[in-house]
Amino acid sequence: MDARFPKIAEQLLLIERELRIQGWWDEVSPSAESLSSVEPFSVDTLDFEQWLQWIFLPRMKVILEQDLPLPNASGIQEMAEMVFAARNVQGKDRYLQVLLKEFDQLIVASR
Repeated sequence: MDARFPKIAEQLLLIERELRIQGWWDEVSPSAESLSSVEPFSVDTLDFEQWLQWIFLPRMKVILEQDLPLPNASGIQEMAEMVFAARNVQGKDRYLQVLLKEFDQLIVASR
């Protein structure tokens, strides 16, 4: 098991918690068509928060549970910056961006 797994698992829980606190957690899954987008971050079919909930978090859970290799890089926080800057959500997203940056840093940390 990769030594980063416990910290990454904790970070994923914090990301989920923040999505829930901000009211960005959906109870109903998007359509199968929306979830099958091939575009990065599913920008053509999902909001960024939906992508985090329905694509990113489940994929990372599978990686951790099945002891699969972690990605070599992550740019999720950069995407979050672009998304939230365009929306002008006035700081509501700030802590989520911090959590995503910490996730990115864990991914690139040496094993």
